[in-house]
Amino acid sequence: MAELGKIERPDAGSFIGKRKLYCVANVYPLKDGPDDYKGLVERYWSEVTQHTERLEAAGKIKKVFCESVTSQGEEAYSVLSKLNEKALGLVKKKVEEGALLFPMESEEIFGPFLDWTNCLNVVRTREVFMRILEFYNELFDKRLKHAVEVIEGNLLEGEAGLLIMRDEDRIRLQLPPDIEIFLVTPPSYDDVLRWFREKAKDLNVEEEET
Repeated sequence: MAELGKIERPDAGSFIGKRKLYCVANVYPLKDGPDDYKGLVERYWSEVTQHTERLEAAGKIKKVFCESVTSQGEEAYSVLSKLNEKALGLVKKKVEEGALLFPMESEEIFGPFLDWTNCLNVVRTREVFMRILEFYNELFDKRLKHAVEVIEGNLLEGEAGLLIMRDEDRIRLQLPPDIEIFLVTPPSYDDVLRWFREKAKDLNVEEEET
């Protein structure tokens, strides 16, 4: 597994004929988020675009897979525009360069998955939480399995693909061993993670004080 943040340019010759997947952590903007976070998100996606283009020395992106997408074309763009315009910008750029965007989610799985996710956010009692968690985990596993099937079935020999997905979900994908994985991790990604850690720490301090 290669990590782009630690290499300037891949040895393209060593990846000829192999399937390659360039993995980008899906960093979402926050609605009405503070300016410092907005700046981090802007810098992150700018660096991701630059680093991805550099990584394409090992293979031009031919297939794009993005979480939350259940359709193709303008309908997919409409969904992404509401969730993450920065990710949409990268997806559109690669499609304009000749790549194909594939729905990575199944509507039959993704809809119930979101419902159970929302339930976990509002449940109050531990007993009910554990019951809901069982349904959530079942749908989550099905979702990951479907994502692997989409990638496996559409990324052909010698091709390179782009995967945009939350890192904590991506690491649980059971991808075939013949697919070379490249992690696109620009310096700003660490800054984004640090920002969330500091906010969580501040929140804990406030709760202890009250």
